[in-house]
Amino acid sequence: MTIADTARQARRASTRLAAAGAEQKNAALTAIRDALRENSEAIIQANSEDIAQAQRDNLAKPLLKRLKFDAAKIDEACAGLDSLIALADPVGKTLAATELDAGLELYKVTCPIGVIGVIFESRPDALVQISSLCLKSGNAVLLKGGSEAARTNRILAETITRAAASAKLPDGWLGLLETRADVAGMLALDEDIDLIIPRGSNEFVRHIMDNTRIPVLGHADGICHVYVDAAADTEMAVKVAADSKCQYVAVCNAAETLLVHRDIAADFLPAFKTRMDARGVELRGCAKTAGIIACAAAGEQDWRTEYLDNILAVRVVDSLDAAVEHINTYGSAHTDAIVTADRRAAMRFMDTVDSADVFWNASTRFSDGFRYGLGAEVGISTNKIHARGPVGMEGLLIYQWRLIGSGHIAADYTGPDAKSFTHKTLQKDWES
Repeated sequence: MTIADTARQARRASTRLAAAGAEQKNAALTAIRDALRENSEAIIQANSEDIAQAQRDNLAKPLLKRLKFDAAKIDEACAGLDSLIALADPVGKTLAATELDAGLELYKVTCPIGVIGVIFESRPDALVQISSLCLKSGNAVLLKGGSEAARTNRILAETITRAAASAKLPDGWLGLLETRADVAGMLALDEDIDLIIPRGSNEFVRHIMDNTRIPVLGHADGICHVYVDAAADTEMAVKVAADSKCQYVAVCNAAETLLVHRDIAADFLPAFKTRMDARGVELRGCAKTAGIIACAAAGEQDWRTEYLDNILAVRVVDSLDAAVEHINTYGSAHTDAIVTADRRAAMRFMDTVDSADVFWNASTRFSDGFRYGLGAEVGISTNKIHARGPVGMEGLLIYQWRLIGSGHIAADYTGPDAKSFTHKTLQKDWES
């Protein structure tokens, strides 16, 4: 089957999936959860083969970490499915209701986007998250994972497809693409694919945007910052900054740069370095940082680098405004945090940092769809339209305007004897 055939099949399936009720979709998600557990040995075996091949191919260390899909990852995926099942059906929700005139009512109602194309790299757990979110939100999905996870992605897609079929979901709602040629083919299918979500480097996302007419929801680098303000509690700052960097280094919401106010640097940096030395993290600092602790020298490129490894750039700044300027200059508009006891400083930070997620006294690692209660996520969007931050189900929905009348015609509202609109807000659902 060609990529065009797969996309057309997904388009046909999307119209049926859009009309599926909550009970049917939840039954499919339950079947998928059970099938993942039942097939766990085969899934883990396939993943082991992918990891062995990746090691022979000298896959980069951060990608190798993301590739692992073991029993713990399966448990996490099943927990995500349980969370998604517990959420209310997002489709058909009335966002606004307006009476235009007596007996003429206008409703703004959520509906699926249609067919979503998602391109992601070596994380097999992303396949489970993305497909389940698309299912719950009534969207068909075309998935292109990295070649390094080919065996794992294949068995996961087969497991999910079979399980969903038991709940009578339409054939073709999930399509797995496996070649680079499929990506190029996907970009040309603007009549069958409604949205593309690429997950990868800035260069990769830009390539996708430059080579398609399909709308793109882009998430590229995660150059995240923690700023330790002059009014920070040192112990809290060490804890938050360490978690932001070390809880899991190979993900986009891990901190890559630490900014420290000059008035607290002498107290904070030695304590933080002790924690980082214990965790095996290399610090690369500016000249002021190097004057306080022993560290490698940081250059301009370090401020622009997503390490995804045990490396952290550190810069001492003169003020909160200087920290904000650094973040808005070098950051990727992903997730940035301030640690401070000064509420006014925190509010200023949140008001002026131009990022999708801004935190106060909390680790950047909380920037996650599951942790936000979204069930899971298809990615983190750094766009400023449609969806921003962790993209859960709401980012996979659009809306329809539904007008219900009783023979109303526009001609009655024009001319010298035109009737007037009431434009009255209604407190009711479109189905009531």
